[in-house]
Amino acid sequence: MPPTMAEPLERVQPQEASDADLMARVRAGDREAFTDLVERHKDAVVNYLTRLTGSRDRAEDLGQETFLRLFRSAGGYVEQGYLRAYLFRIATNLVRSQERRERRQRLLLPLLGGEQDRSEASAHAGLLRQEMQRELNAAVARLPLRYRVPLVLHEIEGWSYSDIAVELDCREGTIKSRLNRGRTLLAAAIRKIRGADYKPSEESTPSDTARLPGAFK
Repeated sequence: MPPTMAEPLERVQPQEASDADLMARVRAGDREAFTDLVERHKDAVVNYLTRLTGSRDRAEDLGQETFLRLFRSAGGYVEQGYLRAYLFRIATNLVRSQERRERRQRLLLPLLGGEQDRSEASAHAGLLRQEMQRELNAAVARLPLRYRVPLVLHEIEGWSYSDIAVELDCREGTIKSRLNRGRTLLAAAIRKIRGADYKPSEESTPSDTARLPGAFK
């Protein structure tokens, strides 16, 4: 029996566009599609960068640059089924480049006859110490990037060993080794900061790490 005016047709909810569909529209110049992508992934990207850098402000700046790089490279983007992994790769490279520039600047200052502002450096160090006391994020941010990235992806983002290995172009054994080394360094940082008597096992799990004092709050 056909529906009457008293029995309206059931409304069909529009299906949410996939990342691949949105990226195709971005390549065609659709800025609204790009806005949708940013809204969908910005929290995950900024949270990931916060874990890497230990600074929310810095993470937000790098997050904006990450999406700007995505927009600029949209024309050459090849769909592989997981845009978030691609965004994390851009973000990781930005952190790596920024830290490399900072190291070069520190090395060049004496050669150029300049001196670091001691009061500014002292204030920054003091702020960093306070953050390290409040959150484990700062301790994670001090890890070498080769340990920091697998640790964040596995312990925080929940990626599997195999997914991390594919993303970083390493063997799974290498990823497991870096994770164990990262956990060991992190435990040492925790003991130094908080005096916590913690020694991670070789097979620590994300839930083990989450039980550390103040871990990843």
